[in-house]
Amino acid sequence: MHIQIVADAKAMRAFVLFPRQLYRHDRCWAPPLWHDEKSSYIASNNVVLQANEHILYLAIHDGAVVGRILVFIDASHIAHTGELVGFFGSFECIEDIRVSMLLLDAAEAWIRGRGLSYMRGPINPIAESWGFLLEGYDSLPVLMAPYNPSYYHGMMHDAGMAKIKDLYAYEADTRSGYTIPDRIERFTSTLLSRKPDLSVRPLDPSRLLEDARHIWHITNTALANNWGYVPVELPVMQDMVKRLKPILDPQAIWFVQDAGLPVGYALGFPDPNAIFQAIHGRLLPFGFMVYLRRKGSIRRYRLFGLGVLPQYHGLGLDVLLYHSLYKALGPKEPLIEANYILEDNWNIRNALEKLGLRRTKTYRIYQKHLEDSPRQ
Repeated sequence: MHIQIVADAKAMRAFVLFPRQLYRHDRCWAPPLWHDEKSSYIASNNVVLQANEHILYLAIHDGAVVGRILVFIDASHIAHTGELVGFFGSFECIEDIRVSMLLLDAAEAWIRGRGLSYMRGPINPIAESWGFLLEGYDSLPVLMAPYNPSYYHGMMHDAGMAKIKDLYAYEADTRSGYTIPDRIERFTSTLLSRKPDLSVRPLDPSRLLEDARHIWHITNTALANNWGYVPVELPVMQDMVKRLKPILDPQAIWFVQDAGLPVGYALGFPDPNAIFQAIHGRLLPFGFMVYLRRKGSIRRYRLFGLGVLPQYHGLGLDVLLYHSLYKALGPKEPLIEANYILEDNWNIRNALEKLGLRRTKTYRIYQKHLEDSPRQ
């Protein structure tokens, strides 16, 4: 058994496609679109990898791939937080502690060799996902959310890693009886009548880049003090918008405005993962026809982001935004999953719980302090 650096097209293909083998019998795994996935690991196509030092490792046993890991430095994170931390992501591994140790030891050595003091993960700059799924294995993940075998957590503990943060997902399913509480209906009506300068509107597709700039500005201001958050460069936001554009639903993205100026947003999108599973992650030759036929009937949505400028906190604008999104999607009888929520983000957690959403999933991020001497 040995480690191999991904250095050619054949190794890259093996790296990208390994999850297909690992999860082939798992009914709750949804593949990515394989064409996009292959492209995303090429640094010139990924704004995070393009700007940062990184390496991809394969674990090989008897000529077969048995694990993989991506290791990288996020220079903007170090500059913003001062934390001397390196990250790993894209971790996949058969159920064999020898393989996980081989991969994590390689990652630790690479991070240590760059003078850093901590290893944290999984943080995946390809899928924009954080953490390993810890609770909530009974349903498909939403797009850009993790899914993994439960045994990964034991592997992290055996490698000397410990929890640094949990993330939650909350859910509201209209077909299971969810309705927005009456008091919320009254609250939003009263708020808009008492503050006539406030208004809500959906995304304007004809002003997509302008609205993306509003989201970018509000996000960098509203989330500045959130754990793990690093100000997003405009190209990163534009790259995300570009990747989400094929599935954007204007009725799932709402702005609250004060005198016509956006001061908060709720960013949701329809979740195509059930379709991706049905077409096995392949749009060609016929998968795109299935996608086009079924995308209009998607009722599961991910609430990916919600931000309000700090000077407007305490007014209930987050509730107003959720109410607008929920009402707009009402004819679809939506299942809405708010994902992720930091475990200590009590403002958002309290708002979601007052709205009647229930917690359904937990994700865990691990960290290890790299001592002066590596583990023997």
